[in-house]
Amino acid sequence: MRSLRLIFSNPRYFAPAWVFASLNIWFGTWAIYIPTIKDKLGIDKADLGIAIFCLSLGVFTIFPIASKIIDKLGVGKATWAGVVLSSIAALFPLLVPNYYLLMISLFFLGASNGLLDISMNTLVTEIEKEDKQNFMSAAHGFFSLGGVIVGLGSFLIPIIGNPALHMGITVAFVFIINLLIYKNYKHIVAAPVKKEPFSLKLFKPLFLLGIIGFVAMGSEGAIIDWSGLYLKEITLAPEALIGSGFLAFSAAMTLGRFLGDGISAKIGSVKIVGLGSLIAVFGYLLVLSGHTIWAITGFALNGLGFSVIVPELFRIGGNVKGVDSAQGVSFIAGTGYSGFLLGPVILGFLAESASLKHSFYALLGCILLVLAVTMLLKKNRS
Repeated sequence: MRSLRLIFSNPRYFAPAWVFASLNIWFGTWAIYIPTIKDKLGIDKADLGIAIFCLSLGVFTIFPIASKIIDKLGVGKATWAGVVLSSIAALFPLLVPNYYLLMISLFFLGASNGLLDISMNTLVTEIEKEDKQNFMSAAHGFFSLGGVIVGLGSFLIPIIGNPALHMGITVAFVFIINLLIYKNYKHIVAAPVKKEPFSLKLFKPLFLLGIIGFVAMGSEGAIIDWSGLYLKEITLAPEALIGSGFLAFSAAMTLGRFLGDGISAKIGSVKIVGLGSLIAVFGYLLVLSGHTIWAITGFALNGLGFSVIVPELFRIGGNVKGVDSAQGVSFIAGTGYSGFLLGPVILGFLAESASLKHSFYALLGCILLVLAVTMLLKKNRS
């Protein structure tokens, strides 16, 4: 919890941590109104899927150029630009009068969120380098905390009774806090890196990190999308417990991210990725037991294990020798988001062709792959 105390005691650390929370608050508020937008515009699930794909397209469009924007503006100013653009873009999906404008608005929401995601992770990496303080995991904990805030804010839906007004209030509240504290990071620029010419030796650590990021974030997305159905169909959980897997996963992930920096400082980034993977393996074994309570406990262990993996990947990626920190973070973000978007889809096809339990056996195999890759990464760093 040392990093959490650090964040709350010093605005230099709280300001970027609040950016992490802000991103999830804006995005989550849009997400809870997806059914409302579907009904308002009179579109079917296929149309909605295409619209959400436009959001993903916006994210992937910005990834190749994000590092250049960050280098040109400076990481602090790029983060602030991401905050401003994301706060504006978050307003429009709930205001648009037709389906085509929804697709356009979601594309720009995805692009602005993608820029903010890469810049804020690069910002934390640079502050950690300057101050010799670890708080990346806790910053990602604030991202998870943003989701909790959105969940609590959902109780206001019947009181406010207007999606656009709800988003407007949310954007204004979050943006004002950012406006008051952004001066604590706006001046920060990335430390110059002595770049090396491209070589397979230089690319190898990034490639290994990319594999871990793809699998880890793909597994996160799969658990978020499929845990409820797994409990319902495989463990035959009562209706009251169907959402418990996701709740256990999310709560354990938030807790793990607040604890992760202290553990990382003691054992190192690569070892904590290995430890997180091992915890997730035990989690999947419990999930595959087929018993409701054991499965819910397994989802909690999954959340605890995965909680430390992604923050550490950003930390490692931003410190690869001979690679600009923004480029390293962009690569991790790109591969990770690919997994997050494709993972649930791939598992859906596997569940349809075989069974949902086979899908979770596949996830167990993937996390065992991460363990193996972590060993290679450790060997490569040594």
